[in-house]
Amino acid sequence: MLVVGLGRTGQECARFLAHQGAKVRVNDLRSAADLALEMGALAGLPIEYCSAGEPASWLAGIDVVVPSPGVPRDNALLQQAVARHIPVLGEIELAYRSFRAPLVAVTGTNGKSTTTTLIGEMMKAGGHRVFVGGNLGVPFISAVSNDWDWAVLEISSFQLEWIEQFRPRIAVLLNVTEDHLDRYVSFADYRATKERIFEVQGGEDVAILNRDDPWIWAMRNRIKGRIVSFGFTEVTEGVFATAGEIIWRAGAGEERFALDEVKIQGVHNVENMMAAVAAAKCAGVPCELIQTTLNRFPGLEHRLEFVRNKDGVRYYNDSKGTNVGAVVKSLASFNEPVILLAGGVDKGGDYAPLNEEIKQKVRRLVLFGAAKEVIAHALGGLTETVIVDDLQAAVREAAAHAHAGDVVLLSPGCSSFDQFSNYAERGKVFKSLVQKL
Repeated sequence: MLVVGLGRTGQECARFLAHQGAKVRVNDLRSAADLALEMGALAGLPIEYCSAGEPASWLAGIDVVVPSPGVPRDNALLQQAVARHIPVLGEIELAYRSFRAPLVAVTGTNGKSTTTTLIGEMMKAGGHRVFVGGNLGVPFISAVSNDWDWAVLEISSFQLEWIEQFRPRIAVLLNVTEDHLDRYVSFADYRATKERIFEVQGGEDVAILNRDDPWIWAMRNRIKGRIVSFGFTEVTEGVFATAGEIIWRAGAGEERFALDEVKIQGVHNVENMMAAVAAAKCAGVPCELIQTTLNRFPGLEHRLEFVRNKDGVRYYNDSKGTNVGAVVKSLASFNEPVILLAGGVDKGGDYAPLNEEIKQKVRRLVLFGAAKEVIAHALGGLTETVIVDDLQAAVREAAAHAHAGDVVLLSPGCSSFDQFSNYAERGKVFKSLVQKL
């Protein structure tokens, strides 16, 4: 077995395979010195390390290749493996083949983590032993050796690239907007990869679709599973929302879930809650437990997270807003004037969907990071715009020009890898800078 990429998922795959008795070889482009920490975590296991390159010779004697999600499909070793007819299995495919409990799998451009966590909490409230993970943080492969009633998984498009038998009992597609166009050849390619979550489902499985997303709703005739939809328009079957309630309808029955005590805010979170209600009802969770979970759920770190109110200015950390669609949803959550902090590594998408929200909501746009000039060219003429070098300077700039009643929002619309190891580090740095003001 050849594991390509020694990030967290790669480490867990290598560990699992070694414990299963496989002969494991690991490849990573980083040098052995740079991999010291990762190799130390696997110390004592019979693993062969091939670092600082990816020559095709490392495929000699390999029966199966297991790529980490961050390794693109055009990677030289993966392309060579396909050409040699060596099976390539992603981590979720590898885990699925050894996992015996049913799955809820959640994908979409935005809202995956919140929806996955919320479904997991609803099912745990029902007394189930539930593994919650996947792209959310804990790799699916790490759950295989334990006894579970269900797994609730966040699934990225990267993870769906190398599936064959992966079949969720309940699959959820939240939304699809432009993202990762630095990895996919087109938006259509990205959308098609997302749709693969339903690829192996049968008639006894459930596909939960956002009927307000035209592209998602159009796929309903291509899906073999039972369709359950959610959206804001009233329906006789499925889930819809009013100003104060989420309503579930199935057959002649109806259940209502009040939103007056719910802690998470924003139209995007109403969508996430509708999808979670649909999944929980399809899994048999009682109404009262769903309502209790909705009321108690505090939201997730780095997802439109309230940080501080200083001198009447509210600061929010939305570091997980790594694409344009996420920023649109976040801005739609506020009626107050916004000072928006954006920037990082451009992902190849179109910034035009932000035009109206910028014009209507953003009083001042503060840009930082590698994509600052690109964003300034696309959006800078729509509102007062300032370019700074880094996040620290962006926070200083925002604080200096914020007035009581304003919202300062970090919602970058870009990945973080120019100045941070990931979005979580970026969010933590932002919170620290705000607390020091």
